Amino acid sequence: MKKILFISVRNPFSGRFSGDVIRSKKFIQYFSKRNIVEIACLGENNKITKFHNIILRTFKKRNFIFFLLNILFSFLKFQPIHLCFFFSPYLRDFVKNNCNKYNVIFCQSIRSFQYVPNQVDSRIILDMGDLYSKNYFQTYKSLFYLNPLKIIYFIESKFVKEYEKYCLTKANKVLLFSKREIQQLKLNSKIKNKIIQINFGVDRIKNLYKFCLKNNKIIFIGNNKYTPNRQACLKFIKEIFPKLRQKYPDIEFHILGEINFIDRYFLMRKSGVKILGKIKNLESNLSKVICGLANLHISTGIQTKLLTYMSYGIPSISSEMVYKNFDSIRKLNICYYRSNDNFFDLIVKLKENKVFSKKYSEKSIKIVKKFKWEKTLKIFDKII
Repeated sequence: MKKILFISVRNPFSGRFSGDVIRSKKFIQYFSKRNIVEIACLGENNKITKFHNIILRTFKKRNFIFFLLNILFSFLKFQPIHLCFFFSPYLRDFVKNNCNKYNVIFCQSIRSFQYVPNQVDSRIILDMGDLYSKNYFQTYKSLFYLNPLKIIYFIESKFVKEYEKYCLTKANKVLLFSKREIQQLKLNSKIKNKIIQINFGVDRIKNLYKFCLKNNKIIFIGNNKYTPNRQACLKFIKEIFPKLRQKYPDIEFHILGEINFIDRYFLMRKSGVKILGKIKNLESNLSKVICGLANLHISTGIQTKLLTYMSYGIPSISSEMVYKNFDSIRKLNICYYRSNDNFFDLIVKLKENKVFSKKYSEKSIKIVKKFKWEKTLKIFDKII
């Protein structure tokens, strides 16, 4: 039985419907079957909770002034601002003083890796998931040239890229979602051998989709505080949804996930747009669905929202960029679009054509069977 320190910037048991939180919880539950797991994560208070083979420690952040100073110092030291949003001196001190008590240190994302001291005896595993540097560079290219955030995203993409290189050098094993992204990395063989491709998973498969000409809901699942998700929803509402409303006056667009107050206020004023926010019971919101969207134009790794749609048999439409990153799905001809007209036509076809819709619903069920958690998690038997 090994002792594992699991470092995360979010509480894996918070119940938040977010890919990193869901993944962290699954990893921890699997580790705790044969090991003692101690979680160190950010929270509202410094607190300790114990259950089964798990110890949960939460550490609060410092005040807002400390946060601003931290951003300034990071910029002066050419370090990613990205890390500052998830920094706690309390969490740093705990890891520094206790890291060598564990056989394995598991870091959930590069945001957690900042807490690992330079000198440590434990085996280090980093769940990198996606390449943030690539994501930020895509965001930079997507922004209007007069937008002041454009230069910030460009600089941040360079800083994060260097930090990712540091993480790849220091960690013993690194987990990434996309085979395509791993192949694109220009690394020497020694570092490349550290990288392991791992899928996101689903707990169960339950086909809730039923084709009906009266189906009138298009859904988008994801954290809308996250820029790529937010831009995807805004672009759809502005460029595609008005045309759909002209053709189908009762059609609705449902956004499920966290959203900031300003976006909630303005989007709720749009005809047919429903903001459901954070939800605990996803199934109750899946009746009368035409399709689920993964229409991101800033995308790295695997979009877990696609797996969520598929696990319920819901036909989905993705952007070409999302489609290309999803290695296993590319071979099975999933719905994706190359233009707004193509996007519009696919939605119309999924709404009106029973044969077409059922075909992609059945394909979803077939694909998602490859992503069961019980298959994905077995990889840790070798790594740990």
